[in-house]
Amino acid sequence: MKNTQAVGIDLGTTYSCIAWLNEHGHPVTIPNQEGELSTPSVVFFDQDDAIVGTEALRNAIARPDRVVQNAKRHMGNPQKFWNMAGVKYSPEHVSSLILRKLISAAQEQIGEITEAVVTVPAQFSDAQRHATITAGHAAGLEKVEVINEPVAAALCHVLGNEGLAFTELAIDQQLLVYDLGGGTLDLAIVNYASNEVRVVASDGDLELGGLDWTQVLVDMAAEKFVRDFKEDPREDPESHQFLALEAEQAKRSLSVRPRAAVTVQHGGNRRTYQIEQEEFQHLSKQLLNRSNAITKRILANNGFGWAHVNEVLTTGGSSRMPMVRESLKKLSGRTLNSSLSPDQSIAHGAAYYAGMLLSNQQYTRTVFDTQASSRLADIKQQSVNARGLGILIRDTETGKRVPHYLIPPNTPLPASKTHVFGTVVDHQTKVHVRICESGAGPGKPHTVLGDCLISDLPTDLPEGSEVEVTISYDHQARVHVAARELKSGISAEVEIFRQENISAQLQEAVAPKHTGQKRNPSAETTESSGDVPVVHAVPERSLSAEWEAVTEGLAEFQDDDLGLEQPVRLCNACGATLTSNIKCRDCGTPTAKLRTKKKAAAKSKRKRPAPGKPTAAKPPQEHQSAEDEFWELVD
Repeated sequence: MKNTQAVGIDLGTTYSCIAWLNEHGHPVTIPNQEGELSTPSVVFFDQDDAIVGTEALRNAIARPDRVVQNAKRHMGNPQKFWNMAGVKYSPEHVSSLILRKLISAAQEQIGEITEAVVTVPAQFSDAQRHATITAGHAAGLEKVEVINEPVAAALCHVLGNEGLAFTELAIDQQLLVYDLGGGTLDLAIVNYASNEVRVVASDGDLELGGLDWTQVLVDMAAEKFVRDFKEDPREDPESHQFLALEAEQAKRSLSVRPRAAVTVQHGGNRRTYQIEQEEFQHLSKQLLNRSNAITKRILANNGFGWAHVNEVLTTGGSSRMPMVRESLKKLSGRTLNSSLSPDQSIAHGAAYYAGMLLSNQQYTRTVFDTQASSRLADIKQQSVNARGLGILIRDTETGKRVPHYLIPPNTPLPASKTHVFGTVVDHQTKVHVRICESGAGPGKPHTVLGDCLISDLPTDLPEGSEVEVTISYDHQARVHVAARELKSGISAEVEIFRQENISAQLQEAVAPKHTGQKRNPSAETTESSGDVPVVHAVPERSLSAEWEAVTEGLAEFQDDDLGLEQPVRLCNACGATLTSNIKCRDCGTPTAKLRTKKKAAAKSKRKRPAPGKPTAAKPPQEHQSAEDEFWELVD
């Protein structure tokens, strides 16, 4: 039996890092082939070759049309592609190339790697987690686990600073983990004791990171250049890329110096501008305000004050910026804990988690010594979901589809919830259950994840026949769904039907059985040939034509005229159809409760206005219960 390595990977928006646990259970960062501990998450497509890392970044100025950066910000978006000489690359494919670079370098130093833990932002949806796992498999991993980035940071702090050998803590400690990376902001309130790391709540912003501060410098320098030369360097890809790299370096310099230079060259003109730290901070104020608002929100929505937080733990490369540290220090009223490496701590925490998983597997042989293996096996970790999970139902009064969240945000994982719904018309033979997640933050629209179809129901079912739906999050916040028509017992328990699933099945059906064509990573399948996967390419035209044919056949998934009606909500007490009233019209059972989180975690009922009475619109709150979110959407 081969030894299994505990490997953690921080797949970042701007930089990525890989680490493993040595025999003593200590995390060690593995350098890439160039000797760098962090690898730029950049891919340069040089004809048939894909070059990853610093060399790709160097080519970004000369060939910006052949370079892909910041793919992580588009993970899970099936509509996003980069076209390279007629070949389409999805965010998953680009990410798999970055992962393959990290893994190949690591294998040269520690041996074969077949499984790893890859980190993701806490706010990542199910589709984005699914895409990350897909990228890991495409990079050659047989097994991929995901862990939220702030949780990985907390594990690194607890197991790294306290040490694998520590025994008991006097009292439970509560951390606020503040992780500001290149592309995302992740926050988590984490409670830890001697043998447990438990996430209480999480929050963040998938569109707030170091890239946005860099863009401030790009715009600042570009506008000065426009004022001087009447030409905008942002309109030319090469000039824009040169300026972006200059701005990135200036941002790093401004973290340790009061001023930095940004050079702009465009249209035969070149000029260097001195940027003062104070000016940079002034123009970045809006970004800092967004960060502060999210920090206040995670505390307020979960009934915490700063007195409940023992430490503020910072990590992520962008947390180095003085303006960020000073703002967070002023907000919290305490000294920040900056002991973690901003660049390596997330990968180290993921490696610790990989070690915890391996030490609890009965038939896995690891490289750890007895003490490290025992300690890792004793540690327990529990996370929460960042988004509410539910289904789209038909509001009987308006006829519109609205989300009904069964599992609210910040529910301990794994979590499962069952509810009974009803068919919409007589003789309905199919029920179409559409799964949705709430948006990544207040005011963000919900996301439709996919569909579960119950078909071949008895033809004599009356309107309102009961359908029991069970949805769940597993420990990785991956979504599972099952449904059952109670009278006939007919059920469906399937993986969520996603657009990318259709694409994968399509590619398998139309892939030519030869490798003579140019590789098309946007539409590739693999089949095993010994230890080396054989890649089959799908021509772009063929893929497009077949996709149209397949989606034509899938129209029934979207066409209610074919009998695929969304269910309506029923009273759990008597089975009557529910409307937006506070009580069931038939039996009087209350249907909406507001969950509040105070010191005693008491629950109290909230009075709602009578039906038809106008109410002031309120922004969605993260601490709302599933019931209340539903009623606000329906009202």
